Amino acid sequence: MSKTVAAYTLGCKVNQYETEAVLEQFLSRGWQVVDFSEHADVYLINTCTVTSLGDRKSRQMIRRAKHTNPNSALVVMGCYAQTAPDDVLAIREVDLVIGTDKRMLVADLTEDFLSNRVRRSLVGDIASIQEFEDLSITHYENRTRAFMKVQEGCNQFCSYCIIPDARGRIRSRSLECVANEARRLASLGFREIVLVGIHLASYGRENNKVTLLDLIRKIAEIDGIYRIRLGSLEPTLFTEEFTLAIANIPKVCHHFHLSLQSGCDATLLRMNRKYTTAQYAQILERIRRLMPDAAISTDIMVGFPQESPEEFEKTCRFAEEIQLADAHIFKYSIRKGTRAATMDGQISPQVKEERSKQLTKITTRTRKAFLHRFLGTQAEVLFEQFHHKDDGLYEGKTGNYITVVVRGDDTLEGEIRRVRLIEEKKGIVYGELMPTEESYE
Repeated sequence: MSKTVAAYTLGCKVNQYETEAVLEQFLSRGWQVVDFSEHADVYLINTCTVTSLGDRKSRQMIRRAKHTNPNSALVVMGCYAQTAPDDVLAIREVDLVIGTDKRMLVADLTEDFLSNRVRRSLVGDIASIQEFEDLSITHYENRTRAFMKVQEGCNQFCSYCIIPDARGRIRSRSLECVANEARRLASLGFREIVLVGIHLASYGRENNKVTLLDLIRKIAEIDGIYRIRLGSLEPTLFTEEFTLAIANIPKVCHHFHLSLQSGCDATLLRMNRKYTTAQYAQILERIRRLMPDAAISTDIMVGFPQESPEEFEKTCRFAEEIQLADAHIFKYSIRKGTRAATMDGQISPQVKEERSKQLTKITTRTRKAFLHRFLGTQAEVLFEQFHHKDDGLYEGKTGNYITVVVRGDDTLEGEIRRVRLIEEKKGIVYGELMPTEESYE
């Protein structure tokens, strides 16, 4: 009987990608992957440390993991493990601590532990790592959209962020390695590639030999890949030259997540962000001028240290002004080891909660307004899955990341079909399939 492994991932899409890549190591050795709620020989937890809440959730999952099988091995990896390895190993249930390096060795290290049962931490100095760890995934549950990690690390040092300590300095996957994986994914039937990284805009900057634009152009040449979607990006990437270039690459999805964090320049300065609100607005104008259908989403933080009522009001006004397609509103959380954690003027939880609710109302309205712009028009939708299982409705995404639902079944999976957009309900657009002479089958 094969040994079993279960995994739980906290945090971002990069973490999700890395978990899947690690699980493939176990699969290649004949292990069976089971659900995290099931009895397993090994439990793997990929942790997050972006906020203190991420730390707390990571600790909760660590303590919960062995309840089903007290004799299992517990392996903890990821950002929280990297930044607090001693704290993680001090949790009695933990057997191995790996961090954000040596992911290629997780299965080997786990099997070694099962042989000798020696608890240990293998977390090293991530700042000294200069090479991209080339993880890849060959097995996917669906055949529509594939995530591809192409960049690691961050050199930005925003005052609230621990990620440079958790992930190290910037490093990039080689152009040819990415292209080879994209070709393989196309041969497996994938229609869309999503490029992700810790600071995706920094792709290639460590050696100045290639750029993110070079990478996009390389993937765009590959037959069978119909869409290239970009993960979260630094706004300043969108120069006139870059924006014009991607506007002229038909495969690039017109959906850009550009982190804002605050709509007040004084707050942005304390955050050590590298732009002003005027520059951000100019970047949005540039994108919309060259790609009028573009969806621009963002992250906005409320309750950053010293954020006055007047500063918060500026953020609200700016959010109304720029009319985002979507926004993730989150409350500032003190992160030990960052400059912001030692700043005077920490904001109370009650004020943060109220500001979060107020700003969410604004961005919910702008989201609805964005969706309603497209009602009555037609759009190409890449279909992915049942909207609700066996409900006779199937869903997919437009290039600008609108969720669209039509009457249909799983014969639509992986197809790109033209749809008339009819009605919006709770952030989802319902439509009808249009007769088509050509599909991307």
